[in-house]
Amino acid sequence: MGSSYSFPVRVYYEDTDAGGVVYYANYLRFMERARTEWMRAFGFEQDELLKQYGVIFAVRSVQIDFLKPARLNDLLHLTVDVARCGRASMTLRQSAKLGDLVLCEGEVKIACLEAKSFTACAMPDVIATRLTAGGMA
Repeated sequence: MGSSYSFPVRVYYEDTDAGGVVYYANYLRFMERARTEWMRAFGFEQDELLKQYGVIFAVRSVQIDFLKPARLNDLLHLTVDVARCGRASMTLRQSAKLGDLVLCEGEVKIACLEAKSFTACAMPDVIATRLTAGGMA
């Protein structure tokens, strides 16, 4: 849909397990950072979306394949691509890459929720249009 977004993440000692590789759950943290920076690149701050539109985005489901390990000091590039965008949710393809090597990839389904009730609601048009068109701020 829109253009691919890439965000660099350095692997620190705290990200690794006893085997010296990135602990699997930390990929979720890395992907969260990439999604936050992706939204920021489009001109949207999470706290401002809450104040201005009364909406929040929440992860509904995640499917991840771990292909190769990342290690201490690796500079990863986390990608975000819109796979599908509905009125109240979107599915994002995300990956963690070391150079051209894909280490981890998956799909994350994000729901747009009315902040007060935590019920699904339509994304404000300005958000859906900008995110799917690839028009970064």
